[in-house]
Amino acid sequence: MANKAITMNKVRQIIRLYTQSKGKKFISNHTGVARNTVKKYINIFKGLQKTYEDINELNDYELNEIFGKPPETKAPNKRYERVREFFPYMDKELRKTGVTREKLWKEYLEKHPDGYRYTQFCIYYSSWQRRVNPAMHIVHKAGDKMYVDFAGEKLQIVDPDTGEIQDVEIFVAVLGSSQLTYVEACQSQKKEDFITACENALHYFGGVPQAIVPDNLKSAVIKSSKYEPTLNEAFEDFADHYQFTILPARSYRPKDKALVEGAVKILYTRIYSNMPKELPTSLIGLNEIMHPYLQEHNCIKMKGRNYSRQEQFDEVERKTLQPLPERRYEFKRQNIVTVMKNGHICLNDDKHYYSVPFKYMGKKVKIIYSKSTVEIYYKYERIAIHKRLRSPYNYTTVEEHMASTHRFVSDWSAEKFIGWAESIHPDVKLFIERILEKKQHEEQAYKSCVGVLSFVKKVGKERLINACKRALDYGHYNYKIIQTILERGLDKCNDTDEGHHQLEMPLHENIRGEEYYQ
Repeated sequence: MANKAITMNKVRQIIRLYTQSKGKKFISNHTGVARNTVKKYINIFKGLQKTYEDINELNDYELNEIFGKPPETKAPNKRYERVREFFPYMDKELRKTGVTREKLWKEYLEKHPDGYRYTQFCIYYSSWQRRVNPAMHIVHKAGDKMYVDFAGEKLQIVDPDTGEIQDVEIFVAVLGSSQLTYVEACQSQKKEDFITACENALHYFGGVPQAIVPDNLKSAVIKSSKYEPTLNEAFEDFADHYQFTILPARSYRPKDKALVEGAVKILYTRIYSNMPKELPTSLIGLNEIMHPYLQEHNCIKMKGRNYSRQEQFDEVERKTLQPLPERRYEFKRQNIVTVMKNGHICLNDDKHYYSVPFKYMGKKVKIIYSKSTVEIYYKYERIAIHKRLRSPYNYTTVEEHMASTHRFVSDWSAEKFIGWAESIHPDVKLFIERILEKKQHEEQAYKSCVGVLSFVKKVGKERLINACKRALDYGHYNYKIIQTILERGLDKCNDTDEGHHQLEMPLHENIRGEEYYQ
């Protein structure tokens, strides 16, 4: 156990074995005393210039006066005080790109020509750094990384209507260089909440670092790996939007994200302990309560330094962050569907149908959709994009997506056929109008209209016009009558032709005259 008192008998054994020329390792194993402690007692014994017999004659109290007292510490000299005063400045400067220890050592020597040589200077700096921040063994470059994690301890909100108390997650983000911290309460650790919290952190910092270091939660990493972890596609898409790299921390390696782990511990003291007893009724209310404590945390001078996280950020790190994109990220969901025979896919969330190019009918495609857009991909190629509409059982169709025949059919309307007929002749227009009027529903007459008007290509305008005139005289309005007239050549006959003079009815007493019907 650390700092456990050593009995004076143990001290006597150590000195005896040492005078018998036993090695420090042997003495340590034999007595059960740490090797460094054995070394300390041997060094004290050497300085006494006494024999083992002299030591053995002393009682425990006298022996404790010699070996039990802590060694006298020398008062630090002025040269050491000066180098210690330089270290906070050095620690800040090392976070800048291109700044090295050697460069700062030369700057130190310019101010203090009688200062320490480079090796001793680095030893003292490393010792100072471990004492100031034991967890930080590396220098974090400005604008390089943001560390994110969820706190182990949750906070609560209460439903104002039901009185139900609900646990909520606390998200923490820390910039590596300045250690500026962001905290947010969110509903869960699910990817939508996680990505939203990361985005809010980036906007709080006012810029984007080169990389984000998440823990191995499923919202960021699907499968952890020492060499190549499998990342969550949604989080990758978010990283692509904000142009940063994802560097997941290794499993069971808390030192990979020691900064955020340390920040969580500090926040337990500075935020959790200050939360009011009365629970807030919403996440917004909880975040409003935490915000002043977060600001206070960022503005407090850091241990062993003469500056705060906010001051360090404003002076060094703010200008190194990448600019934020013009628009915020829209969280996207994914789904795999099969293109229907009508050239559309169905977005199940809204029960709305969207068109895709007709050549993909029957293929499996991936839908990636956000609040405003629906994107459709086939084998990593985007084949369609639509504005998202939430009207159920309706269709959104792009004309270019349809085959030529389908496109023509989709454009059928009464106005289309009347306009087409009018371009041929007014009598053709009139005949088409009669067809449309005859049917109970206009769409029932569309095929008849197409059949009639298509005769233009087969027989020419003049014959079709004559056929429509004759059909109007007959009072029959359908496709079949036009077909019959054209097949029999009746459109070519004229009422003035000899063969078509109507014969006069012969007079006969059995034939009723027109007076009969008066």
